Formats: sequence, structure tokens, C-alpha cells
Amino acid sequence: MLTVNKLLPQGQGLAAVLLKRAATVALDWDVRQKSRFDATDSQGRALGVFLPRGTVVRGGDVLVAEDGSLIRVEAAPQPVLRVTACAEHGSPFDLLRAAYHLGNRHVQLELRADHLQLEPDHVLADMLRQMHLIVTEVQAPFEPESGAYAAGGHGHGHGHAHEHDAHDHHGHVHGPGCGHPHP
Repeated sequence: MLTVNKLLPQGQGLAAVLLKRAATVALDWDVRQKSRFDATDSQGRALGVFLPRGTVVRGGDVLVAEDGSLIRVEAAPQPVLRVTACAEHGSPFDLLRAAYHLGNRHVQLELRADHLQLEPDHVLADMLRQMHLIVTEVQAPFEPESGAYAAGGHGHGHGHAHEHDAHDHHGHVHGPGCGHPHP
């Protein structure tokens, strides 16, 4: 068994050619939120993954084995509920309302511009349908948001800097570079 104890978020710092040649491992969300698990990579090698407690593995991350080999993680398709707005009975704003209510229930949730995804739950599916949303069970990779206070920030597959000194000015939020002077 090949031991893995290092993770490079999104393959940070690795050349594209190395990522392309790396073995892969497809893992569902249940496995990727564990810091210790066994898996088999695309080359048939048995992996024993031992990451620091609390580590969450995302699709696109790269695992580094004890022998220096690289294993690119793919988010495996799994059963999820895809929630979309109903054009006939609602509006895209309904997705925002749904995200609010699901967040209040601390539901792991993937946010997309045109849909939400969550793990199957018939009670939540019924609640969402009562909100005039369309709920469909599909097989798809699941990458829920990591939460505002989680280490590493966003779970949407790319990194970027944020300015955190935005302020409220005359009823709407502004920050640096908004185009007008600030007191």
C-alpha cells in the first residue's frame, strides 16, 4: 500500500504537464471529507491516505505519495438533488430563498448560478418542491461550499484575493476600486 500524507490544493505550484501525467483517483464527497481513507488510483495502486485531521479533499486537488508520485483527485459522480427555479411558478430568486433555508438547516450545499445541489433527502426535497422549485435526482460530482469560516475559503475550484475592508455607504456596499470617493 502506498502511503499518502500530503495534499496540494488544486495542484498549486505544479506544472500542467505533471498534472496531465499524474494518476487519478475518483472519490465521492463522503470520502473526500475524511482525512483518513483507503482508495485505488487509476494505475491500480492501493492508497492509504493519512492527512491532517479536518482536511477536506476537493476535486482538482493533488495527493502526494511517500514515493513522490502525484495522484490528481476527481470528484466522482454520486446521487445528488439538483434544484432549479420553476419558470412557470417562480423566479431565479427562489433559489436564493432555498439556499437561505437550507443554510439555516446546516445542509451541505453546492451553489451554482442556475441551480443548487445537495445530497439526497426526501424531507428537504419535499420542502423545496413546496417552495415551487424543481427537484431532480441526478448523478453528478458534488462540491459543496466549505463555509465562510473554513480554512481555505471557497469550494468552487479557484483561488483569488478578496478585499475585506468594504463598507456601507448610503445604503449599499462598496469597497476599494468602486469608482467614487469614500469618507
